[in-house]
Amino acid sequence: MTSTQYKRVLLKLSGEALAGDKGYGIENSVLNSIAKSIKTLMDMGVEVAIVVGGGNIFRGRSGEGMDRTTGDYMGMLATVINSLALQSSLENEGVVTRVQTAIEMRQIAEPYIRRRAIRHLEKQRVVIFGAGTGNPYFSTDTTAALRAAEIEADVILLAKKVDGVYDSDPVLNPDAVKFDELTYMDVLNKGLKVMDSTATSLCMDNNIPIRVFSLEDPNNIIEVVKGKNIGTIVKGD
Repeated sequence: MTSTQYKRVLLKLSGEALAGDKGYGIENSVLNSIAKSIKTLMDMGVEVAIVVGGGNIFRGRSGEGMDRTTGDYMGMLATVINSLALQSSLENEGVVTRVQTAIEMRQIAEPYIRRRAIRHLEKQRVVIFGAGTGNPYFSTDTTAALRAAEIEADVILLAKKVDGVYDSDPVLNPDAVKFDELTYMDVLNKGLKVMDSTATSLCMDNNIPIRVFSLEDPNNIIEVVKGKNIGTIVKGD
């Protein structure tokens, strides 16, 4: 069995990453590539939990003329669609997968129960957490931080379209400087767009490191777990 730096990981996937170059919806080729990488992790003996966003379908703040609470609930439902799509791809790879949702919808997923989630992980099943925290005004970043703390994950793997954390948007500023390592307070004080402040503070309070890297190559997920220094690490002092 290949040696790994982490035993239990929380993989946070943005909804936009699932859309690929289309920018909207779900790109099956991207989904399948992610599933293959996760299958490799499982074969290495790593326990994998996943939180996926819903921005490729509906972002909570995007409903013009809609109250925030309704928009956030719609965004939560979008994450469930992505969770089910990812579950299907993983099962096509032979990976036993469970979706647990913070909003009960028993016909299609289990309700979120912490002890059951941990038991699934111990039995080498992937667990996908859908519907955010079940509460409006909380992002899927905060969901990732909360679930990582609850299941005692070793790290949050924050898979994005960019290859780390920069001092400004590298798409808009070609001179943007990339950070290799940051503290939680660096992120909060500099206002860096890693996770929202609630999620960052939750990680800081529970000493959960965050590894930010690009999902352009899905194999990066495997390399990070092996201990390769990819992207940016956010941790305590």
